Amino acid sequence: MIVPNRKSRSGMAEINVTPFVDVMLVLLIIFMVTAPLMQEGINVDLPKVSAKSMENTEETFILTISKKEEIYINSTKIPIDNLAEKLSAIIKTRKNKEVYVKADSGAQYGFVMKVLGEVRLAGIVDVGLITLPPEKARK
Repeated sequence: MIVPNRKSRSGMAEINVTPFVDVMLVLLIIFMVTAPLMQEGINVDLPKVSAKSMENTEETFILTISKKEEIYINSTKIPIDNLAEKLSAIIKTRKNKEVYVKADSGAQYGFVMKVLGEVRLAGIVDVGLITLPPEKARK
C-alpha cells in the first residue's frame, strides 16, 4: 500500500471555525445586553402585598390600568368604550383564556371596577390581579 505524501497535497481540507465562533460570541453578547431592553411595558406603581409571587408564563395576557385611567392591552392603548369588543376578539383566538390586570395603586377604585366589568362583558371569567411581590415591596 502506498501512502500519499502529505506535502504533495495542494488544498486544505479542514474548515477554520474560529472566525465563526468569534462572530457567534459577539452576537450572543449583543443579544444578552439588548434582550432586557426590548421588554416593553407600561410603568405603573403596583400595590404592595405580602402574598408570594406567581410563576409567569409566556402566554400571559396583561391588561394595564394607569393612574391617568388609561387602559393598555399589553402595550397598546385601548379606550374603555372598545375594551369588551377588543377583548372578546382577542380571547377567541387564544388557547389560554386568562387575563391579568395590572392596575396602578393610584388608579381610582371605581375605574378599575368598571374595567373589570368590561372584561366580564367580553366573556372572560378567569381574571387575576398583579401586585408587587413581597421581596420587591420592602425596597
